[in-house]
Amino acid sequence: MRSRDVIFWKEAIDDEMSSILENNTWVLTDLPQGSKALGCKWIFKKKMKFNGTIDKFKVKLVIQGFRQKPGIDYFDKYALVARISTTRLLISLASIYNLVIHQMDLKTAFLNAELDEEVYMKQP
Repeated sequence: MRSRDVIFWKEAIDDEMSSILENNTWVLTDLPQGSKALGCKWIFKKKMKFNGTIDKFKVKLVIQGFRQKPGIDYFDKYALVARISTTRLLISLASIYNLVIHQMDLKTAFLNAELDEEVYMKQP
């Protein structure tokens, strides 16, 4: 990693943490007896412009949900992305009804429903 990039990564991490805190994503609490906390991981990605220069540094904090056991730690699964067939359908409908499609790049999107289960994560 280049030393000048460290400043940009730090800013991206600070933005992600402030977004998490502003949206009340979690509550800091003691771990109840018999519960286990899942780990977390930082995902770093550079978003590039069409000419190959860096547009922005993107950072996400994700929980290591793959350590959960179905039927014990969770009961439902949710798809975080749309299927390609759904996307094609929406584009077809827009074409048929002469609608305008706009692309948006959201900085933070909370698309998940409220959880019925308690999930505990170790602090980053």
